[in-house]
Amino acid sequence: MIRDAAGRFGHTPALIIVVCAAVSVALLSVASGAYPLAIPDILKVLGGREASDPVASLVLLEVRMPRFLLGFLVGAVLAVSGALLQGLFRNPLADPGLIGVSAGASLAAIMVIVLGSTWLGGWLECAGEWALPIAAFFGGSATVFLAWRIANRGGQTQVATLLLSGIAINAIAGAATGLLTFYATDDELRSLTFWTMGSLGHAGWDELVIGAPFMILALIVSPFLARPLDAFLLGESVVGHLGYPANTVKKAAILVVGLGVGAAVAVSGLIGFVGLVVPHLVRLVLGASHRVVLPFSALIGGTLLVAADSLARILVAPAELPIGLMMALIGGPFFLGLLMRRKIV
Repeated sequence: MIRDAAGRFGHTPALIIVVCAAVSVALLSVASGAYPLAIPDILKVLGGREASDPVASLVLLEVRMPRFLLGFLVGAVLAVSGALLQGLFRNPLADPGLIGVSAGASLAAIMVIVLGSTWLGGWLECAGEWALPIAAFFGGSATVFLAWRIANRGGQTQVATLLLSGIAINAIAGAATGLLTFYATDDELRSLTFWTMGSLGHAGWDELVIGAPFMILALIVSPFLARPLDAFLLGESVVGHLGYPANTVKKAAILVVGLGVGAAVAVSGLIGFVGLVVPHLVRLVLGASHRVVLPFSALIGGTLLVAADSLARILVAPAELPIGLMMALIGGPFFLGLLMRRKIV
């Protein structure tokens, strides 16, 4: 049966549908763009054979594949980070963007870009090409830890205080980002303007090598937090009685979110709504167990972001829209529709 007694989809049919959608979107992503590729040429190149179009191999292997892989990883880690935060704080509105994680990671990355040749020159020499993702990781981790500490009272996380602290952190980070933008050079300003709207246009194997280890590590660690997060759904006071160290779980979840979101922001800029919409949709369709929510969020988040990136390249070809704008255009109305449907039902 496709649906169970509660009206939710079975896990196996849902997995088949999601995997088929992911494969279809992957083919669309690598085939579409300013230089369209034929599906037979794509299959030949991936199979190690020579394509009929000699340019196809170069475009596919050097441009489209790293972009697809980076986009899928970014979408997966943003969706999983949203699921972790929503489970940790027991609130469907807890999102890396809403509580300041993305803003903190973005601010740290912008500091490296603008101040890298002056005040942070020593940091760039020490960290090299890893300077940007490491700075974004520390910025994202610091902001989510700060928001959690402000909202934590007597071992309980006050949801309203958490969201208000996120608003304040976003405002402070936005002001600091504006100040750095004011002092940026023309070249830095052009880079920052496009980067803050989110983009995969610069994606290549170098960016993938820099950001992928952090995002993959976050995705590998997150399933180990599934059972403790299920316990958090019953309340923080119950977590300890079930044998899980609540503070350790919180710190681990915060570090995983900071690691994943920091790396994602460092390589793609600010992209919203993935961490908010995808986990909410998975819980609505498949239930609230994090053993289901986390892997399905990763698959659907990666597929959604790759699909949005493909549309961003197709709609205004040969130019492309910033993917952050595309996700806002897709995610905003979609999430409002979910809220209206839930209210009606």
